[in-house]
Amino acid sequence: MKPLVILVHGTRITKEEWAGYDELLPQAEVHAFDLPGHGDRQELRCTRTHILDAFDAALARRRPGQPVILVGHSLGGYFSMWYVARRRPDLAALVLVGATADPARPLAAVYRGFAKLLDWVGAERMTRFVNRVVRLVGVKEVQPGPELYEALGEAWQLVFDECGPERLHGVETPVWIINGQWDQMRLDARAYAEAAGGAQQMIVPGATHLLPLTHPEQLAERLRTICASVAGSSGVFAARETKSA
Repeated sequence: MKPLVILVHGTRITKEEWAGYDELLPQAEVHAFDLPGHGDRQELRCTRTHILDAFDAALARRRPGQPVILVGHSLGGYFSMWYVARRRPDLAALVLVGATADPARPLAAVYRGFAKLLDWVGAERMTRFVNRVVRLVGVKEVQPGPELYEALGEAWQLVFDECGPERLHGVETPVWIINGQWDQMRLDARAYAEAAGGAQQMIVPGATHLLPLTHPEQLAERLRTICASVAGSSGVFAARETKSA
């Protein structure tokens, strides 16, 4: 049976971040969904209840006996980690992509400052500026609108409050960590790997925090490796025993 790969998008974007991954992962059943405050769930506040409901609905697609691999990028990675710690679902793997910077570090001040700057500049102007920057690094297909900034403050406050490495303590699901070489969000990858009991880490050379958009084939190659591990071990990763690099 093909595993169900659930893909969770990052900040100020929608499930369209994962467009084309179904073709890149032919050995899996692929499902991407929108977080509260984004896309199909734009009208919902990014509350804990709505986040849990969104993940519950995605996992409800699982067929009996089907292994599930939960993959989250950036905000989606932090929320995936938080969800797994809260719900303790039966998963074959949890994959964190660009979601291993400890929000307790000074780096978090940058994101808090961004939220304050957004209030001053306004969503329209900020959208135009950020989309220009994103185009410069090679992402032209996905250009989100200003409405996606509405959930930013509430969403990241949950990350600041509850998504440090300690969130992975006691999580039995095998954890994999994938980061772009130049991603600032990989700063504390070792701490997250150790908190998960020795997660396996992968680096995508030349990639930034926008890894899923700029390097889809390279990310998909690593996800295929994880799918193969699930298929070859009936959901129990040999890599679980591998200490982090």
